[in-house]
Amino acid sequence: MSGLLKSSIARKVAMALSAFFLLIFLLLHFSVNFISVFSEDVFNEASHFMGTNPLIQFLMQPILIIGVVFHFVMGFVLEAKNKAARPVKYSKYSGSENASWMSRNMLVSGAVILAFLGLHFYDFWVHEITVKYVDGDMSGLILGTEHLRYYEEMHDKFADIWRVALYCISFVLLSLHLLHGFQSAFQSVGIRKFRNVIVKLGNIYAIVIPLGFIFIALYHHFTH
Repeated sequence: MSGLLKSSIARKVAMALSAFFLLIFLLLHFSVNFISVFSEDVFNEASHFMGTNPLIQFLMQPILIIGVVFHFVMGFVLEAKNKAARPVKYSKYSGSENASWMSRNMLVSGAVILAFLGLHFYDFWVHEITVKYVDGDMSGLILGTEHLRYYEEMHDKFADIWRVALYCISFVLLSLHLLHGFQSAFQSVGIRKFRNVIVKLGNIYAIVIPLGFIFIALYHHFTH
């Protein structure tokens, strides 16, 4: 595998495959979180199922973490390789004439998204690991009650306007990242026949999903 990834084409294909995996996860993650807008009970049940299901916890979750790390590491590697392949800096260069802002700043948007993931992991994942595997509480219940805790914990996280602002800014950057990354992933694996359809689907995905996450954060803030 390490020998295969020394090829620039192989690295781009690997990057694209990890992108497809994360695109699917992001859609599923959005779908589950969007339930919180409509039904506290259903959201609690769905969250408890995923949080206690061994297949999700001990197989899918590690795969997800590896996929996220791989995608970002490969992105930085590709950027470094591209820069190394163009050692000569021209005195005048108009990047916008050759590529969009999104494609020229994928590393910037990716770095911001990575920083946001650090906050997101701290807000939710670290807390879950602590409650379930450090404190040993797998019940999912609010202490001293018979009510599941997931909705209330999520709702409380968005009480602070600074956290909501950080989430919203991060999702705007995610949207810009996806506007280029979605179609680029298909191009990297050689799918060019339906380019116009892919571009349109990519634009819809890149706008609707991040906007949906922003709506969720704002909803929980203003209904707190």
